[in-house]
Amino acid sequence: MSEAKNVLGGPLEVCCTSPMTGFYRDGFCRTGGGDYGSHVVCAVVTAEFLEFTKSRGNDLSAPAPQFSFPGLKPGDRWCLCASRWQEAVAAGVAPPVILASTHARALETVSLEDLKKYAN
Repeated sequence: MSEAKNVLGGPLEVCCTSPMTGFYRDGFCRTGGGDYGSHVVCAVVTAEFLEFTKSRGNDLSAPAPQFSFPGLKPGDRWCLCASRWQEAVAAGVAPPVILASTHARALETVSLEDLKKYAN
């Protein structure tokens, strides 16, 4: 397997390990065949974004112990679905992103220009 790249063309860096994020729960916003949501945008979640995604049916602030998920709070880093992040941009509630930890596949859904506007 080739080394994963970030949206800037460099090696993909860790997004977060506490809480453990990523489709593969390895701390990286990597993606693969089973990741239908394309969890590739490393974001620093905000209260506004958590409310927004909850209103869309995905409550990331609620703990899910059966999945060892503590629930997110503002300031946590998390690998978001590229399409949900793009929806949040359109709604004016997109959380900041960590470019070095955002997978290059995000560029299939969102523009580098938008990502740079929200770079943390």
